[in-house]
Amino acid sequence: MNRFPVGLQFAVRVPQTMKALIQKNSRGVPLPALLRRAGSVVLVAIAALSMTGCERLALHKRSVAKTVLAPHVMNATLDELNTQLGAQYAAVHTLNAKVNIKVATGGKAEGEVTEVIPSFSGYILLRKTNDLRAILQLPLVGSLALDMVSDGKNFKLVVPAKKIAREGSEELTAVSAKGFENLRPNVIRDALQVAPVGADEFVSETQDTRIMPPAPGKKFSTEEPDYDLTVTRLKTGNELQTIRVTHISRVTLKPYEQDFYDPTGHLVEIVKYDNYQKFGEVDFPMSISIEMPIYEYSLQIDITRLTLNQPMDDEQFSSFSWMGLPVQKM
Repeated sequence: MNRFPVGLQFAVRVPQTMKALIQKNSRGVPLPALLRRAGSVVLVAIAALSMTGCERLALHKRSVAKTVLAPHVMNATLDELNTQLGAQYAAVHTLNAKVNIKVATGGKAEGEVTEVIPSFSGYILLRKTNDLRAILQLPLVGSLALDMVSDGKNFKLVVPAKKIAREGSEELTAVSAKGFENLRPNVIRDALQVAPVGADEFVSETQDTRIMPPAPGKKFSTEEPDYDLTVTRLKTGNELQTIRVTHISRVTLKPYEQDFYDPTGHLVEIVKYDNYQKFGEVDFPMSISIEMPIYEYSLQIDITRLTLNQPMDDEQFSSFSWMGLPVQKM
């Protein structure tokens, strides 16, 4: 059926050079008839569009943030990255950190975030492989705000001001509606260092970029390439379970973020590292940010003094007081 009104005729002229192009390929070999017809249709469509005024279509531009590439980028193989992470982890046997910790609770579920000001001061002690103790003091008055100790399996926690005294497994089995009450020692332990790939784990590498804000005195943001190491474990059959993803800057070849996942695949902990300082063979981040998106609380840990590999005795992890409070079994 003719799609144009009766009596309306128009002709589209296709130059002889174009006709030649759609009849023969670049080597002068004739093309099949079907391809020649397809080429003719394309040329006719282009010419018809130009006759209908489409050449007057406006171009609308919108501005986007301009970035520049990082000027110096380093390369490393997956094996080299694993070796480096393993060496950094193995170089730390004990850790004694004087810290300032900011606590924030809330998020999308509550519709607001509440930050505790000023920050808590205190200490974090770590003795490989699993002994951990965190002691925090109340701002201004300096009395005990929190004492938490763990052997990697079970933990004890006392918060005198809230009259909280708890003891139980590190595994979180019952979720509290109050986000910070879901804190367990493994949250801090996992954040302090990037663990090497375990014997029953697998690792794969991808590459991506992150956008860094403009440096002081600079106008544009920086596009910084990174390596992303995904650690998985065999779940069942041919199904793998993602354990964590470590993001490593290709500018410094140091980790700047770790993402931890639970057995169902939900992102449960995001740890960000900054302000690395060197302690002998160890590059250690003096700023550690922990975000718990499901439980809606976060910790900003700023280390003001750090001592590594100092001998620690059992008493530093066993001298614990319930402060006369009744103990709740978890």
